[in-house]
Amino acid sequence: MSKVLIVEDDKFLRTLLEKKLRSESFEVVTAADGEEAMNQLVSTNPDMVLLDIILPKISGFSFLEQVQKDPNLNKIPVIILSNLAQGEDVQKGKDLGAIDYFVKANTSLEDLIKKVRAFLQDKAPL
Repeated sequence: MSKVLIVEDDKFLRTLLEKKLRSESFEVVTAADGEEAMNQLVSTNPDMVLLDIILPKISGFSFLEQVQKDPNLNKIPVIILSNLAQGEDVQKGKDLGAIDYFVKANTSLEDLIKKVRAFLQDKAPL
């Protein structure tokens, strides 16, 4: 069972994502801010991270910068799920190692789950 870390400060959206992923047979760990996310990343070793950018304590961009510096963490794929839709924000996220960038307003839960499942299946050991 693949484990996904959801980093989202909006409790409603975090709970919605968690329930949807669990119903799709994923193990789920959550964090409400960037600092908690870093602790969860280290302690739970998820297979993927769904990351908001605008977060309390440590922003999503700062989180990505820290992850990229750590060889034990920088192989964990990160998908950004944010309200920031400007081209420079998308580019910055990808430059910092995110494998994909979804704008919340333009993304359905089904599309996001398909992307997570497809990526984790592609990376599953044979």
